[in-house]
Amino acid sequence: MTSRHTAQTAPQNPPDFRLPDIPEKHPDDMTSFKHLAENGNVGRLKTHLAYPDTTIVSGERYICAVPGGPMRYPDLLVAFDADPDLYEANNGYVVSLQGKPPELTLEVASRHTWRTDIEVKPDFYASLGIREYWRFDETGEFHGARLAGDRLVDGRYHPIIVDELSDGELRGYSETLGLYLCWRQGRLDWYDPTTEDYIPSLESERRLRQQAEERVRQLEAELRRRG
Repeated sequence: MTSRHTAQTAPQNPPDFRLPDIPEKHPDDMTSFKHLAENGNVGRLKTHLAYPDTTIVSGERYICAVPGGPMRYPDLLVAFDADPDLYEANNGYVVSLQGKPPELTLEVASRHTWRTDIEVKPDFYASLGIREYWRFDETGEFHGARLAGDRLVDGRYHPIIVDELSDGELRGYSETLGLYLCWRQGRLDWYDPTTEDYIPSLESERRLRQQAEERVRQLEAELRRRG
């Protein structure tokens, strides 16, 4: 498990402020749930990044620069050196109260939100100083690309290189996370170049446990045969 940051920088004793809940989603907008929550992707990333006392991995809550300012809600938000308790108290991310912007936001394409993802949110997230902005589109039908990312340079977003592997997988490197974001047969995934493997999931951990149990059974059977 890794983290890019370890120190909390949010101001102490912030004023009371609470953002509203996001609007109820249209059924066509449930793609974010499919690719982030239902398959455990948010939990996987949160576990991998560690330092839960100073790291926020969340989404579908509003983010704004200051209380009362313009606001949007990302499908996924990652912030280091932040205050998760304040995030909960504010029901979202307020840059002025946290003392810094998040490091990364990601949007999952849907029929109802894709235009906002590519025409509105880039300028909004750049204005907040969010270092990386990623888009994931299962089919490429809405965003025009199945995986795309931008990195903030001198106040403007510039495209991050996304490579296509021989098996059709797409990968783009996030300097913020130290991971590759991946499009794998229509699924969002995270690849760790340090371990040269995808970050652990419930499925992969269960498979490893089953393999270990099978090795134990084979060893016990061999000992009985010899004994």
